[in-house]
Order: sequence, then structure tokens, then C-alpha cells
Amino acid sequence: MARPNKKAPSRTVEIFCAQCKTRLFKYRKGGKGALVKCFKERIVEDDTHTPCHCPNCEQCFARDTLIRGVPAFKIIGGKATMK
Repeated sequence: MARPNKKAPSRTVEIFCAQCKTRLFKYRKGGKGALVKCFKERIVEDDTHTPCHCPNCEQCFARDTLIRGVPAFKIIGGKATMK
């Protein structure tokens, strides 16, 4: 399987907790589709204290996994939003 692009996308989006609206990440997202996964190497700013958990409400919003051999967070449907 192919690895993600070496050159990071230029568009940044902010990712928020869907329950309490706390900012979780500032992320370099490629494409215009829904937020399904976040590659760790593309995270610009990380506001979480423990991985995959909201710092405010402690809700688990993602799972730590490997996607195409690269560390990533697999977003649980409906737990995180982006703007």
C-alpha cells in the first residue's frame, strides 16, 4: 500500500471535540472529504494531554493505530468535528 504524501498539505483545519467543543488539534488536512484519520506527522498543534482523549470532558474521540505503516489516530464517528 502507498504511504501518505511526503509533502504535507498547505490547508490547516482545527479539530474540536463534538461534545464540549474544546479544540483538540490543528491539523494539515489533504483533500475535501470527511475527517476519518489524522496522521501524527501532520499535527501542527496538539492541545490534548493524553492521546485520543479530550482534555476537558475526557471523552475518547479516536484510536491510536498504524495506517499504511504510519502512526495515526483513527477518528471515532461523530466524536470530533473540524472547521
